[in-house]
Amino acid sequence: MQSPLPHGKPDAPAKRSSLDSQALLAEARRLQHAARAGAPQPLMRGKKLGLLCGAGDADEALLFRHAANELGAHVAHIRSAFTADSTATEVRDTARMLGRLYDAVECQGLPPSQVQQLASAAGIPIYDGLASQAHASAELAVMLDGDEPPAEKRRRVLQAVLLATVV
Repeated sequence: MQSPLPHGKPDAPAKRSSLDSQALLAEARRLQHAARAGAPQPLMRGKKLGLLCGAGDADEALLFRHAANELGAHVAHIRSAFTADSTATEVRDTARMLGRLYDAVECQGLPPSQVQQLASAAGIPIYDGLASQAHASAELAVMLDGDEPPAEKRRRVLQAVLLATVV
């Protein structure tokens, strides 16, 4: 399984071990239990996250925003101005600015090479489609037990990843 952790996290291994996946699942289960008990978990209060994508109202963007907001984080939608012709300098300068403004950034719809360039220069966690169905974190949501709807399980796994990488 590819890593559910972001690019740009210095201590993130290239591949996730089953122990790390189990830790994310355990955190997601803890969040499930807290939600059932009606205990709000504003564990990311004061954190600022960027959402770099074209449409802020797309399903994946809304899923990311909801997961982060529920934890108390503020999410700012940033429209991507990158094109296939964007230079490495433009991407690097943008990454540095994002690193000063945000605690982490979710990239949706960007080419993997640009996400990697952002990650290497930003100094913060950079997620490559964390909220997409193709991301490794989606596989973890299927492993969560309980009778919650799949969308809620998915949101809990996203929250677990955010907590593991940002807080």
